[in-house]
Amino acid sequence: MTSTAARTAIEVVDWRRRVFALYDAVRIADSPEEAHELWRIERDDLMLHHPATPLLPEDRALFEGLPIASYDPQWRFELPILPADPGGFEFATGTDGIVPFERIGRVEIPDAGSLDVWRLASYGGGLFIPVRDALAGRPGGTYGGGRYLIDTVKGADLGSDARRGTIVLDFNFAYNPSCAYDPAWACPLAQPGNVLPTAVPVGEMYGVGSA
Repeated sequence: MTSTAARTAIEVVDWRRRVFALYDAVRIADSPEEAHELWRIERDDLMLHHPATPLLPEDRALFEGLPIASYDPQWRFELPILPADPGGFEFATGTDGIVPFERIGRVEIPDAGSLDVWRLASYGGGLFIPVRDALAGRPGGTYGGGRYLIDTVKGADLGSDARRGTIVLDFNFAYNPSCAYDPAWACPLAQPGNVLPTAVPVGEMYGVGSA
């Protein structure tokens, strides 16, 4: 008989496999708007039906879709990763122990501010860019702890150009971490260098209708 731990691990693997496949489709879509609609539909399906969903049972019963704003092309950028002062932080998880993050650069968002770019300095590597904006924690705004733009080790990757040193950041694809829906999850949140003083009114919001 399959143990509960093994079954849970298989469910998480399948979730990540679907997320990787989704972002593969997002990167090759005919337009960002088409990609965003695909992302919205698939994210709703994962959250409602997948056994690894962070939605609590009582929230799934009332679920009518995530509160994702309409696509706005003004919030899509391809930006160079600029130098930044060395830095890092460590995050304690319930399952993976202490996960270290290393700051490897920053990106300047036109008319919005700067975001630090982090690398997971542990097995798997990957880039991580969270964001907390001026709507965080407000009624009908964004999640108070911030959202994720990029988390490549989990599949959330909108593309990059290694030769030019640029990365695609599209705030329309900003999404809430699992801990926004289930407090049993431990999620690394936006650091001081990932806080924008401006409102980012696109992506996955948090409030009425967000389960």
